[in-house]
Amino acid sequence: MTDLSQVTEHMEIIGADGVHIGTVDRVEGDRIKMTKADSGSHSDHHHYIAGGLVAAVEGNQVRLSAAGAEAALLEEEEGGEPLSDRGS
Repeated sequence: MTDLSQVTEHMEIIGADGVHIGTVDRVEGDRIKMTKADSGSHSDHHHYIAGGLVAAVEGNQVRLSAAGAEAALLEEEEGGEPLSDRGS
């Protein structure tokens, strides 16, 4: 896992394929809290990305090890549970 202390507010989060995933609000523990604006239909609260998905921090970007579509499916709610609108 990349050192999350390198991740700062307002950095762009991108998938391994360069697709925009979100924007960093801040790091909380071993997860990245994304801004509410990047939470799609859940714009009333924040989503999180597990720090284990971070492949590199380059310039003003956090690059994930998963491609954009996959990374979006791995977003978490505050308590660590999967997004509630993913279906089963």
